[in-house]
Amino acid sequence: MHVTYRRVAVVVVMLVLALVAVGILRSTGRLSLAGRRASTLDASAPATSAPPQAGKGQSGAEPGAPVVAARHRLAVTTHPPGAALRIVGPDGSARTARTPFQGMVPGGRLQLTLAHAGYNRLTQQLTLDRDRSLEQWLDPAGLLHHKLGTFTTGSNPKQVAFTSDSREIWVSLLGGRGVEVFDTASRRRKAQVKLGRHGAVEVIFSRDGRTVYASQMESASVFEIDRRTRRVRRQLPTRGTWSKVMALSSDEKTLYVANWSSSNVSEIDLASGRVRRLLPTVATPRGLYPTQDGTRLYVAGYDQGELARIDLATGRSTVLLRTGGALRHLVGDPARGRLYADDMATDTAFTVDLGTEKARKLASTDEKPNTIDVGPDGRVLYVSNRGENGSSYYLPGPEWGSVLAIDTVTGKVLDAIVGGNQTTGLDVSPDGRTLAFSDFLDNRVTLYAIPSYATLAAGNGGRATAHLADIPKR
Repeated sequence: MHVTYRRVAVVVVMLVLALVAVGILRSTGRLSLAGRRASTLDASAPATSAPPQAGKGQSGAEPGAPVVAARHRLAVTTHPPGAALRIVGPDGSARTARTPFQGMVPGGRLQLTLAHAGYNRLTQQLTLDRDRSLEQWLDPAGLLHHKLGTFTTGSNPKQVAFTSDSREIWVSLLGGRGVEVFDTASRRRKAQVKLGRHGAVEVIFSRDGRTVYASQMESASVFEIDRRTRRVRRQLPTRGTWSKVMALSSDEKTLYVANWSSSNVSEIDLASGRVRRLLPTVATPRGLYPTQDGTRLYVAGYDQGELARIDLATGRSTVLLRTGGALRHLVGDPARGRLYADDMATDTAFTVDLGTEKARKLASTDEKPNTIDVGPDGRVLYVSNRGENGSSYYLPGPEWGSVLAIDTVTGKVLDAIVGGNQTTGLDVSPDGRTLAFSDFLDNRVTLYAIPSYATLAAGNGGRATAHLADIPKR
């Protein structure tokens, strides 16, 4: 019995010593089971993101082993489809295909090039670090602006307005209920702010971007909205009829509202929320521009194409320009002392020297110019054009709408974009990088990347002439 116990003890001791020896060998690197397993891995297996272990390369494999990039699924669709796609990988290898494309592609920094007959070549950089799906718009040959995408809105988007940080786009729905809020980068709807039973005409923001004002014709009022919470703080009656365009005084203590049917302008004290006075002016007032010094308010009269100046000290209105057409919108450039106006009946854009109050024709536009805006550098005036009317304002006409980019000094059309049915609302982002416009009867907003002024100036007019062949509907 004692002999048996001794034999068992000896066996146990030998096993323990063997296990200890194996551990020592592993720790000194003289035996590496992990290394043997690594040598048998499939070379196409993706690299992991685990941190490197001692004695190994950054890929987690033994020194000298090939580093294999992770592969990810890439899908590319284009408008129009059928574009030639060239994918150049980080190692310089190239792959060609046709859109729509979908396949597994080595990850890393890629260069994608898209080419299609009749369209500009598009080259973009992409870091493929996960499965990606891209939707790209190709621009007609010669266009200097690049289409970023579109999004669908509620009924009859009348106006579009970027927030002060350019991150959101607020869209007023004339045929819907209130306004909608969209993310600029993703083009996804973030919120809707309902304003009772009716829609909204225009949207403007306070300088700090915290307060939104939306006008409503049917109720002859303005809704003050908290941008962050999307809640209506208060509803401000205008005491006018069919209230449309708004403008804030430079100190943001006063809100001016043009009343289309009562032919006056409401001057609202924002501290109390009450109308301080109603300012009589030209028939069917629409566009407004208060000067930075708070002494004058310019008003665009639609009925007879009149531009009026209201002396805010006396309330007296004086007509400075009468075209006999239909002035619609005003936008000012205080840094350069200029005011811009467009005439919907004469298809004309005007510029006014704010010092002398002398007006002159800046440029001819396409049919039925609507909204205008000037870029932050003051060099380009953008004009949305509705196109020839149909039998009714609410029915598509025989032409597509358009957007023109006009040099504010020379009046030369630098580029032209063909829009949809009744291109109406328009805004340039405060950072000057993005153009947004609405197609009123298509319930759609389109975004374009804005090129530098140097690119526009050297672009031989872009599609200023070529776009004219695309406006008539086939």
